Amino acid sequence: MSEVPFRSGFVAIVGRPNVGKSTLVNALVGRKVSIVAPKPQTTRHRILGLVNREHAQLVLVDTPGLHESTRRVMNQYMNRVAISSSQDADVIVFVVEAQRFTEEDEWVWERVRGLKQPLYLVINKIDRVTPRSALLPFLEEMNERIPASAVVPVSAQNSENLPRLAELIAARLPVSPPLFPQDVVTDRDEPFHAAEVVREKLTLKLREELPYGINVQIERFEDRDGRLYINAIIWVERPGQKAIVIGQRGERLKEIGRMARIELNDLWQRSVHLELWVKVKENWADSESALRQFGYHTL
Repeated sequence: MSEVPFRSGFVAIVGRPNVGKSTLVNALVGRKVSIVAPKPQTTRHRILGLVNREHAQLVLVDTPGLHESTRRVMNQYMNRVAISSSQDADVIVFVVEAQRFTEEDEWVWERVRGLKQPLYLVINKIDRVTPRSALLPFLEEMNERIPASAVVPVSAQNSENLPRLAELIAARLPVSPPLFPQDVVTDRDEPFHAAEVVREKLTLKLREELPYGINVQIERFEDRDGRLYINAIIWVERPGQKAIVIGQRGERLKEIGRMARIELNDLWQRSVHLELWVKVKENWADSESALRQFGYHTL
């Protein structure tokens, strides 16, 4: 009996903003590697999440949501990251929302339809469709519209049908030994995750008031006597945005820090001392040099 070959490769997760790409990556990995928030374009970086199976290693590439608006340098950066990740991947997973295929989805499809890699169309958020039979016309429409290797309905939120999706993807990866050690779940380090968790809490707390030009930069990350000491700067683009983030008598900033600290304590099972400051850097999201300074490495 021949031995089953081991397969390993990169899987680009692409789609418009807010279709659940990061939720899908987190669910497949089995732990949180990408922050999740209802605000569009929460994911700004290329983040790897690893799924280790008996005969395969899936290196999932969570990408920023592809979007038509390229008015700002930050938007241009995020599109370049998503497109480059798709071009370099071994398999592409195109995520859309159940019962909705918008002009933005069509725009994303135009960006990836010419690529030669195997492509899976994932219909996410099926848990929101009742009765479930109402999905059938949409699945048929997508099957006719997009020539994918398979159309896979899933609920990333409830982990529904994800084992089948992982199995389908693994079958199309190249024969290769694991690309990363088996105990690795992401390529990002702890300071990066600390900054992202703070940014997630900013997004959740501020919601509609959230300034687009907001970024978190870690200045100090020190493990001393079993306790983590983290100092982070929240950068905004205008003085008025600074007041929004801080809130009356600093209460909003304190609450954001408290929420982030609780999650980081739980994530690392260590006591975390977190201090936050808010500073202004005018129009940083339109500056290539500022983007590089903040870790957005241009491609």
